[in-house]
Amino acid sequence: MRVLVACEYSGRVRDEFQSLGHEALSCDMLPTDSPGNHYQGDVRDVLYDGWDMLVGHPPCTYLSVSGMHWTARGLRDPNLTEDALDFVRLLMDAPIKHIAIENPVSVISTRIRKPDQVVQPWQFGHDASKKTCLWLKNLPLLQPTLIVQPHLFCCGVEVPDGCGDRGCANCCGDNKAKERWGNQTPSGQNKLGPSEDRWKIRSETYKGLAQAMAMQWSKHIETASRPDGALILPTQHTKPAQSELLFATAG
Repeated sequence: MRVLVACEYSGRVRDEFQSLGHEALSCDMLPTDSPGNHYQGDVRDVLYDGWDMLVGHPPCTYLSVSGMHWTARGLRDPNLTEDALDFVRLLMDAPIKHIAIENPVSVISTRIRKPDQVVQPWQFGHDASKKTCLWLKNLPLLQPTLIVQPHLFCCGVEVPDGCGDRGCANCCGDNKAKERWGNQTPSGQNKLGPSEDRWKIRSETYKGLAQAMAMQWSKHIETASRPDGALILPTQHTKPAQSELLFATAG
């Protein structure tokens, strides 16, 4: 199978497909972060080269809901969002049978259509929260592979195991505990501090999610003509550990 991974400089989603024996090409205006099959340039140059599958990660700078306040306050040209939406439509309308478009919560949902699925890294083995929306064409919804249970925080501190969501001794249970994962502060904000490459790190797709994309979608395409072709993976559950977050970028 020939797979194009659009708007990816890391090569890691590309590499997950290649590890399964597929011919995969990543494409981005930036050079790839890892050696591999990569086209540095405009995706339009290679979009019509007869691909079986497209996984697209259109830049979210002018699409994400979290950044639209800049446009609403008149601090950013609204045409930038219109151009970004036109690019999303270009990818969605590409003459490729199987297409997946990935983005955070964004205006794609209101301006084009709602996503087919919203997934979280904690559904795929990571102690982390990050809503990821998927718009799918001729592809199944992803099945969770390893669910990581959240930490519980109340009054700014982690609630000990066994206390459930009843709160903590500080408030005598008056405040219901909040679910948090390893990449979040007790208040729910992302722990990642300001830096020059913060945008790059924030755009990364977690390794477990990238693996699920490659394994489940390629399996679906390979077995689509068989009556028993649907792939359902068993869901596992695990308690969060003091884990270092593993990433596979799709940025």
